Amino acid sequence: MTSPLLPADPAAAADSADAAVVAELVGRYLVTLDDEELDDAWARSLFTQDATVTFPMSRHQGCAGLAQWHRASLACFARTQHLGSPAVVSVTGDSAVFRANVLTTHVHHPGQSRPPLFRAGTLASGRARRTAAGWRIGELSFRVLFTEGEPPVRG
Repeated sequence: MTSPLLPADPAAAADSADAAVVAELVGRYLVTLDDEELDDAWARSLFTQDATVTFPMSRHQGCAGLAQWHRASLACFARTQHLGSPAVVSVTGDSAVFRANVLTTHVHHPGQSRPPLFRAGTLASGRARRTAAGWRIGELSFRVLFTEGEPPVRG
């Protein structure tokens, strides 16, 4: 008996397994922003060497320097929390496209004359590809859907 919940086609089953790996990669990216040391090993575990990451206010090209770029962005805040929806992933061979909703709460550093929190709702989207090291994100961008509070002052 074949389960109606599992793909009957072996290729579809492989695509489904790859989609789950890519979705986990996106989820791991979001969780680690709030709770891990962002270093070069972190960047290599998530991104391709030629990755492009685009935030609403800035962009970075390449894995080199990507961890430092993230640390500098996060340093604008005392703390952050990134909550992501399950990623919707479509796999074609060795490439995948994904998107997920992300709610981010940013806690301003104490002593600022602004509300303590800045929140943003964004749509994260991108592409991943299978590399010799496994699936990695090659493109990641965030489109702001709404904000609440005041963003940090840009230096």
